Amino acid sequence: MSAGPKLKVAIIGTGNIGTDLLIKSMRSSSLVCTLFAGRNFSSSGMKKANYLGVNISDRGIDAIIEDPSVCDVVFDATSAPAHARHWEVLREMRKTVIDLTPAKLGEPCVPAINAESCVESGGGNINMITCGGQASIPIAYALAQLQQEIEYIEVASSIASRSAGPATRFNIDEYVDATESALLKFTRARYAKAILILNPAHPPIDMQTTIYAKMGTPDVTEARKAVAAMAERIKVYVPGYEVIVPPTLEAGRLITTVRVRGNGDHLPQYAGNLDIINCAAVAVAELIAARASSSTVVRFPRGKSNA
Repeated sequence: MSAGPKLKVAIIGTGNIGTDLLIKSMRSSSLVCTLFAGRNFSSSGMKKANYLGVNISDRGIDAIIEDPSVCDVVFDATSAPAHARHWEVLREMRKTVIDLTPAKLGEPCVPAINAESCVESGGGNINMITCGGQASIPIAYALAQLQQEIEYIEVASSIASRSAGPATRFNIDEYVDATESALLKFTRARYAKAILILNPAHPPIDMQTTIYAKMGTPDVTEARKAVAAMAERIKVYVPGYEVIVPPTLEAGRLITTVRVRGNGDHLPQYAGNLDIINCAAVAVAELIAARASSSTVVRFPRGKSNA
Protein backbone atom coordinates (compact mmCIF):
# COMPACT_ATOMS: atom_id res chain seq x y z
CA MET A 1 0.00 0.00 0.00
CA SER A 2 1.29 3.42 -0.89
CA ALA A 3 2.02 5.92 1.85
CA GLY A 4 -0.87 8.20 2.69
CA PRO A 5 -3.26 9.24 5.43
CA LYS A 6 -4.70 6.50 7.58
CA LEU A 7 -8.33 5.46 7.23
CA LYS A 8 -10.38 7.05 10.01
CA VAL A 9 -12.53 4.49 11.83
CA ALA A 10 -15.12 4.88 14.55
CA ILE A 11 -16.19 2.10 16.90
CA ILE A 12 -19.71 2.03 18.29
CA GLY A 13 -20.02 -0.36 21.23
CA THR A 14 -17.61 -0.43 24.15
CA GLY A 15 -18.02 -4.00 25.40
CA ASN A 16 -15.57 -6.89 25.01
CA ILE A 17 -15.73 -6.94 21.21
CA GLY A 18 -15.49 -3.17 20.81
CA THR A 19 -12.62 -2.81 23.29
CA ASP A 20 -10.60 -5.63 21.76
CA LEU A 21 -11.28 -4.17 18.31
CA LEU A 22 -10.03 -0.78 19.50
CA ILE A 23 -6.66 -2.19 20.51
CA LYS A 24 -6.32 -4.11 17.25
CA SER A 25 -7.21 -1.07 15.15
CA MET A 26 -4.67 1.03 17.04
CA ARG A 27 -1.99 -1.51 16.14
CA SER A 28 -2.81 -1.27 12.43
CA SER A 29 -0.47 0.75 10.23
CA SER A 30 -3.35 1.86 7.97
CA LEU A 31 -6.16 2.61 10.44
CA VAL A 32 -6.66 5.28 13.08
CA CYS A 33 -9.51 5.14 15.58
CA THR A 34 -10.95 8.64 15.77
CA LEU A 35 -13.98 7.82 17.94
CA PHE A 36 -14.88 5.19 20.53
CA ALA A 37 -18.56 5.66 21.38
CA GLY A 38 -20.86 4.01 23.85
CA ARG A 39 -23.37 5.00 26.50
CA ASN A 40 -21.45 4.87 29.77
CA PHE A 41 -18.24 6.73 30.55
CA SER A 42 -17.69 4.49 33.57
CA SER A 43 -17.58 1.24 31.56
CA SER A 44 -14.26 -0.60 31.57
CA GLY A 45 -13.96 -0.26 27.80
CA MET A 46 -14.50 3.48 27.88
CA LYS A 47 -11.97 3.87 30.67
CA LYS A 48 -9.39 1.90 28.71
CA ALA A 49 -9.98 3.97 25.58
CA ASN A 50 -9.61 7.17 27.57
CA TYR A 51 -6.37 5.88 29.09
CA LEU A 52 -5.10 5.12 25.58
CA GLY A 53 -5.83 8.69 24.51
CA VAL A 54 -8.67 7.86 22.11
CA ASN A 55 -11.50 10.30 21.51
CA ILE A 56 -14.49 8.93 23.48
CA SER A 57 -18.20 9.76 23.65
CA ASP A 58 -21.17 8.54 25.66
CA ARG A 59 -23.60 9.55 22.90
CA GLY A 60 -23.27 6.43 20.76
CA ILE A 61 -24.17 6.95 17.11
CA ASP A 62 -25.28 10.51 17.88
CA ALA A 63 -21.60 11.42 18.12
CA ILE A 64 -21.22 10.54 14.42
CA ILE A 65 -24.45 12.30 13.48
CA GLU A 66 -23.17 15.47 15.14
CA ASP A 67 -19.80 15.27 13.35
CA PRO A 68 -19.95 13.09 10.21
CA SER A 69 -16.34 14.00 9.35
CA VAL A 70 -15.07 12.15 12.40
CA CYS A 71 -14.73 8.89 10.46
CA ASP A 72 -14.68 7.18 7.07
CA VAL A 73 -15.68 3.72 8.27
CA VAL A 74 -17.85 2.67 11.22
CA PHE A 75 -17.36 -0.57 13.13
CA ASP A 76 -20.66 -1.50 14.79
CA ALA A 77 -19.97 -3.71 17.83
CA THR A 78 -23.33 -3.26 19.56
CA SER A 79 -26.25 -5.67 19.04
CA ALA A 80 -28.36 -6.86 16.14
CA PRO A 81 -31.42 -4.70 17.02
CA ALA A 82 -29.20 -1.66 17.60
CA HIS A 83 -27.42 -2.18 14.29
CA ALA A 84 -30.73 -2.12 12.42
CA ARG A 85 -31.34 1.37 13.82
CA HIS A 86 -27.75 2.48 13.22
CA TRP A 87 -27.76 1.33 9.59
CA GLU A 88 -30.81 3.43 8.76
CA VAL A 89 -28.82 6.51 9.81
CA LEU A 90 -25.40 5.52 8.49
CA ARG A 91 -26.78 4.53 5.08
CA GLU A 92 -28.22 8.03 4.68
CA MET A 93 -24.83 9.44 5.68
CA ARG A 94 -23.17 7.20 3.04
CA LYS A 95 -20.86 5.68 5.61
CA THR A 96 -19.20 2.33 5.03
CA VAL A 97 -20.15 0.08 7.94
CA ILE A 98 -18.42 -3.09 9.09
CA ASP A 99 -21.02 -4.87 11.18
CA LEU A 100 -19.83 -7.15 13.99
CA THR A 101 -23.37 -8.03 15.07
CA PRO A 102 -25.47 -10.92 13.68
CA ALA A 103 -27.95 -8.49 12.12
CA LYS A 104 -27.71 -10.01 8.59
CA LEU A 105 -28.36 -6.65 6.89
CA GLY A 106 -25.15 -6.43 4.87
CA GLU A 107 -23.13 -8.68 2.61
CA PRO A 108 -21.82 -11.63 4.69
CA CYS A 109 -18.04 -11.49 4.60
CA VAL A 110 -15.37 -14.06 5.38
CA PRO A 111 -12.02 -12.50 4.44
CA ALA A 112 -10.40 -15.78 3.37
CA ILE A 113 -13.23 -16.28 0.87
CA ASN A 114 -14.77 -13.02 -0.34
CA ALA A 115 -13.19 -9.90 1.19
CA GLU A 116 -12.42 -8.38 -2.20
CA SER A 117 -15.92 -8.81 -3.62
CA CYS A 118 -17.49 -7.39 -0.45
CA VAL A 119 -15.32 -4.28 -0.66
CA GLU A 120 -15.82 -3.93 -4.41
CA SER A 121 -19.61 -4.27 -4.21
CA GLY A 122 -19.90 -0.80 -2.69
CA GLY A 123 -23.04 -1.69 -0.77
CA GLY A 124 -21.78 0.07 2.30
CA ASN A 125 -22.69 -2.61 4.83
CA ILE A 126 -20.28 -5.50 5.33
CA ASN A 127 -21.45 -8.12 7.82
CA MET A 128 -18.85 -10.19 9.69
CA ILE A 129 -21.52 -12.82 10.56
CA THR A 130 -20.45 -14.31 13.94
CA CYS A 131 -17.33 -15.54 15.71
CA GLY A 132 -18.40 -19.15 15.14
CA GLY A 133 -19.15 -18.34 11.52
CA GLN A 134 -15.70 -16.86 10.95
CA ALA A 135 -14.12 -19.96 12.50
CA SER A 136 -16.22 -22.57 10.70
CA ILE A 137 -17.42 -21.20 7.36
CA PRO A 138 -13.99 -21.15 5.63
CA ILE A 139 -13.51 -24.84 6.53
CA ALA A 140 -17.03 -25.76 5.43
CA TYR A 141 -16.48 -23.79 2.21
CA ALA A 142 -13.23 -25.66 1.52
CA LEU A 143 -15.00 -28.99 1.96
CA ALA A 144 -17.87 -27.85 -0.26
CA GLN A 145 -15.46 -27.25 -3.14
CA LEU A 146 -14.66 -30.96 -3.18
CA GLN A 147 -18.18 -32.18 -3.84
CA GLN A 148 -21.11 -30.97 -5.89
CA GLU A 149 -23.71 -31.45 -3.19
CA ILE A 150 -23.53 -31.41 0.61
CA GLU A 151 -26.52 -32.80 2.45
CA TYR A 152 -25.85 -31.34 5.90
CA ILE A 153 -23.41 -29.03 7.69
CA GLU A 154 -23.35 -28.64 11.47
CA VAL A 155 -20.99 -26.43 13.47
CA ALA A 156 -20.64 -26.35 17.24
CA SER A 157 -18.58 -23.60 18.85
CA SER A 158 -17.55 -23.57 22.48
CA ILE A 159 -16.25 -20.34 24.03
CA ALA A 160 -15.32 -19.31 27.54
CA SER A 161 -18.33 -17.89 29.34
CA ARG A 162 -16.14 -15.07 30.64
CA SER A 163 -15.53 -13.88 27.07
CA ALA A 164 -19.24 -13.47 26.26
CA GLY A 165 -20.56 -10.01 27.10
CA PRO A 166 -24.20 -8.95 27.50
CA ALA A 167 -24.76 -8.28 23.77
CA THR A 168 -23.46 -11.73 22.82
CA ARG A 169 -25.78 -13.36 25.34
CA PHE A 170 -28.72 -11.22 24.24
CA ASN A 171 -28.14 -12.11 20.57
CA ILE A 172 -27.97 -15.92 20.84
CA ASP A 173 -30.99 -16.47 18.57
CA GLU A 174 -29.61 -14.01 16.02
CA TYR A 175 -26.21 -15.70 16.29
CA VAL A 176 -27.68 -19.07 15.38
CA ASP A 177 -29.76 -17.66 12.52
CA ALA A 178 -26.90 -15.63 11.02
CA THR A 179 -24.41 -18.51 11.24
CA GLU A 180 -26.79 -21.00 9.67
CA SER A 181 -27.76 -18.63 6.87
CA ALA A 182 -24.13 -17.93 6.02
CA LEU A 183 -23.26 -21.63 6.09
CA LEU A 184 -26.00 -22.30 3.54
CA LYS A 185 -24.84 -19.41 1.37
CA PHE A 186 -21.18 -20.40 1.27
CA THR A 187 -21.54 -24.20 1.04
CA ARG A 188 -24.81 -24.75 -0.92
CA ALA A 189 -25.67 -27.39 1.70
CA ARG A 190 -29.30 -28.51 1.88
CA TYR A 191 -29.42 -28.09 5.65
CA ALA A 192 -27.28 -26.33 8.25
CA LYS A 193 -27.22 -26.15 12.02
CA ALA A 194 -25.21 -23.90 14.36
CA ILE A 195 -24.66 -24.37 18.09
CA LEU A 196 -22.97 -21.99 20.56
CA ILE A 197 -21.85 -23.23 23.97
CA LEU A 198 -20.84 -20.77 26.71
CA ASN A 199 -18.53 -22.91 28.81
CA PRO A 200 -18.16 -21.80 32.47
CA ALA A 201 -15.09 -23.98 33.09
CA HIS A 202 -12.28 -22.57 35.21
CA PRO A 203 -9.63 -22.00 34.07
CA PRO A 204 -11.43 -20.72 30.94
CA ILE A 205 -11.22 -22.86 27.81
CA ASP A 206 -9.90 -21.74 24.44
CA MET A 207 -12.42 -21.23 21.65
CA GLN A 208 -13.00 -24.47 19.74
CA THR A 209 -15.29 -25.11 16.79
CA THR A 210 -16.15 -28.52 15.33
CA ILE A 211 -17.52 -28.84 11.80
CA TYR A 212 -19.56 -31.86 10.75
CA ALA A 213 -20.27 -32.42 7.05
CA LYS A 214 -22.43 -35.14 5.55
CA MET A 215 -21.39 -35.34 1.93
CA GLY A 216 -21.60 -38.47 -0.20
CA THR A 217 -18.29 -40.30 -0.40
CA PRO A 218 -15.63 -37.71 0.50
CA ASP A 219 -11.94 -38.19 -0.21
CA VAL A 220 -10.37 -37.73 3.24
CA THR A 221 -6.90 -37.07 1.84
CA GLU A 222 -8.14 -34.29 -0.43
CA ALA A 223 -10.28 -32.91 2.39
CA ARG A 224 -7.26 -32.65 4.65
CA LYS A 225 -5.29 -30.84 1.96
CA ALA A 226 -8.13 -28.37 1.34
CA VAL A 227 -8.65 -27.67 5.05
CA ALA A 228 -4.92 -27.20 5.67
CA ALA A 229 -4.69 -24.75 2.77
CA MET A 230 -7.69 -22.77 4.03
CA ALA A 231 -6.22 -22.66 7.54
CA GLU A 232 -3.09 -21.04 6.06
CA ARG A 233 -5.24 -18.33 4.48
CA ILE A 234 -6.96 -17.62 7.79
CA LYS A 235 -3.69 -17.52 9.73
CA VAL A 236 -2.63 -14.55 7.57
CA TYR A 237 -5.04 -12.40 9.58
CA VAL A 238 -5.79 -14.62 12.62
CA PRO A 239 -2.41 -15.98 13.78
CA GLY A 240 -3.97 -18.04 16.59
CA TYR A 241 -6.11 -20.14 14.23
CA GLU A 242 -5.22 -23.84 14.21
CA VAL A 243 -6.72 -27.10 12.94
CA ILE A 244 -6.39 -29.48 15.89
CA VAL A 245 -8.39 -32.38 14.42
CA PRO A 246 -7.93 -32.77 10.65
CA PRO A 247 -10.90 -34.07 8.62
CA THR A 248 -11.80 -37.57 9.76
CA LEU A 249 -14.54 -39.81 8.44
CA GLU A 250 -16.83 -40.99 11.22
CA ALA A 251 -20.30 -42.53 10.88
CA GLY A 252 -20.62 -41.21 7.34
CA ARG A 253 -19.62 -37.65 8.26
CA LEU A 254 -16.44 -35.66 7.84
CA ILE A 255 -15.51 -34.16 11.19
CA THR A 256 -12.82 -31.55 11.83
CA THR A 257 -12.07 -29.25 14.77
CA VAL A 258 -10.31 -25.88 14.92
CA ARG A 259 -9.04 -23.88 17.87
CA VAL A 260 -8.56 -20.13 18.07
CA ARG A 261 -6.20 -18.62 20.64
CA GLY A 262 -6.44 -14.88 21.06
CA ASN A 263 -3.66 -12.35 21.15
CA GLY A 264 -4.65 -11.31 24.67
CA ASP A 265 -5.34 -7.70 23.67
CA HIS A 266 -8.36 -7.08 25.91
CA LEU A 267 -9.12 -10.43 27.53
CA PRO A 268 -6.61 -13.28 28.00
CA GLN A 269 -5.71 -15.63 25.18
CA TYR A 270 -8.66 -17.94 25.82
CA ALA A 271 -10.92 -15.30 24.19
CA GLY A 272 -10.23 -16.45 20.64
CA ASN A 273 -13.83 -15.62 19.78
CA LEU A 274 -12.88 -11.94 20.00
CA ASP A 275 -9.83 -12.40 17.77
CA ILE A 276 -11.52 -14.43 15.05
CA ILE A 277 -14.18 -11.80 14.32
CA ASN A 278 -12.15 -8.68 15.14
CA CYS A 279 -9.10 -9.72 13.12
CA ALA A 280 -11.46 -10.43 10.23
CA ALA A 281 -13.05 -6.99 10.58
CA VAL A 282 -9.67 -5.24 10.75
CA ALA A 283 -8.51 -7.17 7.67
CA VAL A 284 -11.51 -5.85 5.72
CA ALA A 285 -10.94 -2.28 6.93
CA GLU A 286 -7.29 -2.49 5.93
CA LEU A 287 -8.33 -3.65 2.46
CA ILE A 288 -10.64 -0.63 2.21
CA ALA A 289 -7.74 1.58 3.31
CA ALA A 290 -5.41 0.01 0.76
CA ARG A 291 -7.85 0.56 -2.08
CA ALA A 292 -8.51 4.14 -1.00
CA SER A 293 -4.82 5.03 -1.06
CA SER A 294 -3.86 3.20 -4.25
CA SER A 295 -4.92 3.57 -7.87
CA THR A 296 -4.09 -0.07 -8.50
CA VAL A 297 -6.16 -3.10 -7.55
CA VAL A 298 -5.11 -4.45 -4.16
CA ARG A 299 -5.68 -8.14 -3.54
CA PHE A 300 -6.41 -9.64 -0.15
CA PRO A 301 -3.30 -11.46 1.12
CA ARG A 302 -3.42 -15.22 0.83
CA GLY A 303 -1.66 -17.88 2.83
CA LYS A 304 1.17 -20.07 1.66
CA SER A 305 -1.18 -22.27 -0.31
CA ASN A 306 -4.09 -21.20 -2.52
CA ALA A 307 -6.66 -23.96 -2.53
